[in-house]
Amino acid sequence: MKLMGIIALYPKPKTTIANKEHQKYPYLLKAFKNDKNQVVIDKPNQVWSTDITYIKLDKGFVYLAAVIDWNTKKILSWKLSNTMDVSLTTGVLKEALEQYDKPEIFNTDQGSQYTAKEHIQILVDNNISISMDGKGRATDNIVIERFWRSLKYEDVYPQSYSTIKEARTGIGKYINIYNTERLHQTLDYATPDEMYFKGVNNQVFQSREMLLDVAS
Repeated sequence: MKLMGIIALYPKPKTTIANKEHQKYPYLLKAFKNDKNQVVIDKPNQVWSTDITYIKLDKGFVYLAAVIDWNTKKILSWKLSNTMDVSLTTGVLKEALEQYDKPEIFNTDQGSQYTAKEHIQILVDNNISISMDGKGRATDNIVIERFWRSLKYEDVYPQSYSTIKEARTGIGKYINIYNTERLHQTLDYATPDEMYFKGVNNQVFQSREMLLDVAS
């Protein structure tokens, strides 16, 4: 479409709308960009990130939010909604925290849903460091951006969902396969679930060994 100068006639929803009155937080993963102080993300629950994307249906759009673990690429939680308010982002965050150990860092863009008091308070209450993309820098949240691309090209576009019910069922199946069956080259051809739970088990083992060393 780009080469032929073709553009879609329908307006694309804007999922990142900043609120100038809300506090913004620095991007804590900047050192990840290959400098001498590089942040090595090498374990699950070290960094989580989230984002919102839109899904086009026959009549209008719905919005998909998800939380991903940066190290293992595992989708920890997701939610589909016909509204793009703070309840969407807080809901998917709470679900991830209920099911998994909390992360050290949580990264988002500067959208008003993520800078809202309700969302920030959840992170503060759980003593999670808050990181936000630089303004207009989608690549700062590259891990989930890559997942959105895979989801849309492999599932959403080919399936052309008509209703939110169809989309919820189909996307749920895709994410389940993505987590449990899809082999990732960057994970040495393991699945996100395999890498996540292997990493968590290793952390538990190491913690026990440390406790035994202290006790002895």
